[in-house]
Amino acid sequence: MDPMHPYQLLPLFTTGLVLAIWLIGVHALMLAKPAAVQDFLKKFPRNQNIGQILLGIGLAWFWLLIAPTGLGKLSALTMDLGEFNSAKGLLQILVPVSLVLVCISVRDFLAVRALGLLGLMAAAPLLGAAFLKDPSSRLLVPIFAYAMLTASLFWVGMPYLFRDAVTWVTADQKRWTLYSLAGLGYGIATLVCAFAFWRGY
Repeated sequence: MDPMHPYQLLPLFTTGLVLAIWLIGVHALMLAKPAAVQDFLKKFPRNQNIGQILLGIGLAWFWLLIAPTGLGKLSALTMDLGEFNSAKGLLQILVPVSLVLVCISVRDFLAVRALGLLGLMAAAPLLGAAFLKDPSSRLLVPIFAYAMLTASLFWVGMPYLFRDAVTWVTADQKRWTLYSLAGLGYGIATLVCAFAFWRGY
């Protein structure tokens, strides 16, 4: 039997707690300082510096999944790619090369594409932590993960949709407040479930 990947060993309680705190913090900030957050989101797609930083984090994270064995802690997240294991050596070289090339050549919506990459990477530990756990309330975690996966795929492939979504949600203050409250409510529900049902998982 193959050993479990570290993602599958993540405690549901801890993972849910981190997700809840992140959701509550982000959406509380959206409610407390709407003008500042809206201004940041409108400028975000064209922010090259943030894009390069996020892309670097995302590709470094991906590299750890394909890292060579025998590198100690750097190999801790290495994952079996099945039929594509033979391509790991090539990918280990292409990932850092692509980081440099993308940062140099991609100017349009780099930040959104990089955010999408991070979303794709972050979904895996969320799904791993909730996989085959007993509490039915755990579905709050994979539901969010799959929503993030879907959005991230569009952000990587069609990043202008992020700009359009920001324009739409910031066009009306009531709409902004409604979406902020919805995210805050989801975070609070996740926090309550973590303490009420996910201890020990």
